[in-house]
Amino acid sequence: MSFNNIKSEQKNNVGLITLDRPSHYNALCQELADELSIALDDFENNPEIGAIVITGSDKAFSAGADLTEIKNKDFEAIYREQFITDGWERITTCRKPVIAAVAGYALGGGCEISMMCDFIIAADNAQFGQPEIKIGTIPGAGGTQRLTRLVGKSKAMDMCLTGRMMGAEEAERSGLVSRIVPLENFLEEVLEIAETIASYSQPVVCLAKEAVDVAYETTLTQGVKTERNLFYSTFALHDQKEGMNAFIEKRKPDFKNK
Repeated sequence: MSFNNIKSEQKNNVGLITLDRPSHYNALCQELADELSIALDDFENNPEIGAIVITGSDKAFSAGADLTEIKNKDFEAIYREQFITDGWERITTCRKPVIAAVAGYALGGGCEISMMCDFIIAADNAQFGQPEIKIGTIPGAGGTQRLTRLVGKSKAMDMCLTGRMMGAEEAERSGLVSRIVPLENFLEEVLEIAETIASYSQPVVCLAKEAVDVAYETTLTQGVKTERNLFYSTFALHDQKEGMNAFIEKRKPDFKNK
């Protein structure tokens, strides 16, 4: 399927989605959100795909919402149409792992989209920010919530109240970013990481993702109980038997995703 605002392609066992509005620094519009949801649905339903990468250009992952689309909306309109709520958060419901590959600017909605992913890998030129305060509003796609959980109250307050940008090194140091990769071979390295994840048992990867998500959302007691039950459930899988036997036999496992 062809899209107007993104590119979607399969790279071995990885689904690659590229935000593609270069003249707008990949600014987010409703059509882009709709296309992103369709591409994610396609990869979720493709049994060959074990991980998904969302990226932009070397200059910008996304510079945020397209203000020309929303600047004249009033409260009634934006509330009635459930702006952002309707379709924008499809990433958060993906069962397969979704990696944000961020180079250049990830600002406003761009930063929020990256934080909806399971983790962020940054190029060394990445810049993150929630600058909505500068245009008379606040983050609306989870920026105040996910950023606080990832970097803590003090840094989140600093970024949301001053609108300053955070570079890649500070983002990694603060826990926003999992690792930094040089820009010159950025996407290749991110795809290698995604292919590593995709090489494992898909149901086990999904269970591991679910367990970490529970830790992010609930208490330690509830999280440990959930983890234990998910751990037990892996023993109903062919891939658990194959993985453990392969380790004992000193060979590469042949996972069947079942």
